[in-house]
Amino acid sequence: MSDNNFRTCPDTGLLLHKPALSLIKANAVAAVVFLLVGGFMGLGVGLTRWPEVHLLGAQDFYTALTGHGINVLIFWIIFFEIAVLYFASSAVLRVRLAAPKVAWAGFGLMVVGALMNNYAVWKLNSAVMMTSYAPMPAHWSFYLGLILFAVGALLGCFVFLGTLVIAKKEKTYEGSLPLVTFGALTACIIAVFTIASGALILLPTFFWQLGLVSHIDAGVYRLIWWAFGHSSQQINVATHITIWYLVASVMFGAKPLSEKVSRFAFLLYIAVLQIASAHHLLVDPGVSAEWKMFNTSYAMYLAVMASMVHGVTVPGAMEAAQRARGFNNGLFEWLRKAPWGNPTFSSIMISIFGFGFIGGITGVMMGTEQLNLLIHNTLYVPGHFHATVVLGTTLTFMGLTYWLVPIIFRRELIFKKLCSMQPYIFSLGMVGVSMFMMGAGTMGVPRRHWDTSFTDATFPYEFASSALAMMSLNGLSVVLAVIGGAMFCLLIVGSLLFGKKLADDEKCSQQMIVPAVTDEQYATLHKSTNNAIPGTFLLAMVFLATFAAYYFINWKYLSETWGLS
Repeated sequence: MSDNNFRTCPDTGLLLHKPALSLIKANAVAAVVFLLVGGFMGLGVGLTRWPEVHLLGAQDFYTALTGHGINVLIFWIIFFEIAVLYFASSAVLRVRLAAPKVAWAGFGLMVVGALMNNYAVWKLNSAVMMTSYAPMPAHWSFYLGLILFAVGALLGCFVFLGTLVIAKKEKTYEGSLPLVTFGALTACIIAVFTIASGALILLPTFFWQLGLVSHIDAGVYRLIWWAFGHSSQQINVATHITIWYLVASVMFGAKPLSEKVSRFAFLLYIAVLQIASAHHLLVDPGVSAEWKMFNTSYAMYLAVMASMVHGVTVPGAMEAAQRARGFNNGLFEWLRKAPWGNPTFSSIMISIFGFGFIGGITGVMMGTEQLNLLIHNTLYVPGHFHATVVLGTTLTFMGLTYWLVPIIFRRELIFKKLCSMQPYIFSLGMVGVSMFMMGAGTMGVPRRHWDTSFTDATFPYEFASSALAMMSLNGLSVVLAVIGGAMFCLLIVGSLLFGKKLADDEKCSQQMIVPAVTDEQYATLHKSTNNAIPGTFLLAMVFLATFAAYYFINWKYLSETWGLS
């Protein structure tokens, strides 16, 4: 391989393979495009759920809801995840990307599949929502589009795995895989399982719409589809936590508190996280009570433990690095003196808190078999996964994009002040969306009905005025979140088109990587204190107290439905 195929990043020192860079750019740009499309559809959904506005009719609402879910939960996220896989293998391991032509073929299949699926939704009346539950039929091109997209993503996973083999053979790294690459490998393994599950159910459903299969069992469809649908979120979790570790390293020069513990937590994701999809099936009669109990107790506790490990080790690594540099006053000087004006850092920290305190706590509540009955199929469910997929994954991906634009695309960010403001605007809106939907769902507002006030229903039902007020506040929050999302798309696209072009050997005007903390600095820190991360420890205790209080409140609420209190 010619040296002309590589360049050295002047900011990070990474050895970057040019064919890999082209693929990272293509996947990242495609991701942002589908985020913009999905966000526009989400605005229509939010304005329709706003009782005073109620923008769309029933057909248009379900079309927008279908397109919104698929574009932002599948296309935006998986395009970006493929870019992360290529970066975490080729760039981090300083090696050429395996089979670039295969990677481009995979990218082409993903683009064709995404466009075909969107066409089926908007032009061929396939408004069956993302879950597309049988026996509700969509046009055959709806399923074929998803299948082509999945095959393309699978090729990307194989290219990633091939790159790891080349790196091992050519000895481009010493010892174990770097933790960032190990996390990406975790996401890749989960992705292969997820895509296989999708193929297992989408292929016969595709044949069903071609008339080659006479019947699709609805119960079997739901069981296998959620092995695909929910596991897609587990790819997201593994990927965005991998990015958390990356940002801790590049923004603070931090080292993991314990690589062995972090790796073990990633391995727990592979072992148990996928079966968390059980909470979508807890009211289904087709699976046994024993299966439900196992999935909502022992398996769930192991998955939660893994996430809590990452929730301590990532901010803990940041705190230890800050304190080793001298930010030792009080519990939180290390956090106050962090670069909050840098959109990469602020996005990651808001993501950690939002994913943990809102998404994590409510996810455990939803995954408990008895408590699930309180909120199943209400707006609580999308409220929860807006906290996980959006506050967790999407915000993390946004933060990394601000870092990739100068490092990979060699363009300075435009309107840096607006870039600094965007994560706060977007996250404020999305916190409102999550909280107000979960509040309305707790009061019984349904998840999939286009008219939350049931204005023209044959058998009208009047919700509590507080529930409708929450839907109005949700509408306002949707508008704010869409403004923040649109700002991100415009700032990134504007930076790519009009940002100052950087030469291959020119450093960015904004510091994109902090020198690593030395072993001597860490040794000095550990000599001066028995607890290098007291601030993170206190935040962890606050999290546990919040979790316990919320869990108790929901059990109390459940007991009141029994008529035994």
